Amino acid sequence: PTYQLHYQGKPVILPSPLGFTLKGQPALADGFTVTKADSALVDTSWNTTWGEVKTVRNHYRELTLTLHQAATNRAIVIRFRLFNDGLGFRYEFPRQQTLSHFVISDELTGFYLTGNHKTFWIPGDYDTNEYAYYTTNLSDATPPANNAADEIAARWPVANAVQTPLMMKSADGLYLNIHEAALVNYPAMILDVNKSNYQLKAHLVPDIVGNKAYLQTPFNTPWRTIIASNKATDILASKTILNLNEPSQVADVSWIKPMKFVGIWWQMHVGTGTWHYADTSNLRLKETN
Repeated sequence: PTYQLHYQGKPVILPSPLGFTLKGQPALADGFTVTKADSALVDTSWNTTWGEVKTVRNHYRELTLTLHQAATNRAIVIRFRLFNDGLGFRYEFPRQQTLSHFVISDELTGFYLTGNHKTFWIPGDYDTNEYAYYTTNLSDATPPANNAADEIAARWPVANAVQTPLMMKSADGLYLNIHEAALVNYPAMILDVNKSNYQLKAHLVPDIVGNKAYLQTPFNTPWRTIIASNKATDILASKTILNLNEPSQVADVSWIKPMKFVGIWWQMHVGTGTWHYADTSNLRLKETN
């Protein structure tokens, strides 16, 4: 299976692969036939508990493809949701006798770009996101040497990988953001970079022995998200990822009172600020402002 994405009549993602390799089992990568295709149009709204806006519109077209792999008698579902500003898609593993417990060795999801985009990036790192951002062409996205460390955090950058969310700008002014939504019980995704042909590939954070995910059917992966706009501010304002996250499981949210918080985290790191509670040896909460 492959997919591609166009925005306002122009290609954004060229035909790119989908699928998985599994540990000790045949890959879920080819030999498929489409056994079912369902589509839907959804246009609803929901109210937030906190955020920039009170009401969010959830408007998308959905395509759900059920794929059958004849050689193994296994099935997977790929669900696409197309919004006005981008695309989300995920893999779904139905419960089935031929696929119950399995280990993901690699996710083959690709994001094949149309050119050497201007890229705002930090290194793909298994341990931290605390980097200063670089601005280069994608072909010049070269993470620092492994095992680099400083006083802020241990750092373990991955060779030829960048972190998500990844923001880019094409030569004709299109802004493009690749990320994920509904990340639950699954490894986070960074992106391997092929600098010669501008192809990105999902890179899942492994465990200590190199396995990527331990799954049991039924299971849904996180959504892979691609948001596009001619305005950078529209990427920030997009509610596509919010709409792809699962609804709140908190039935009564009346006790949640949104407020603003001003912290001094970075001042504490560099020794120019302090948090009063940590400086007081005999604290009386009712007397502390």
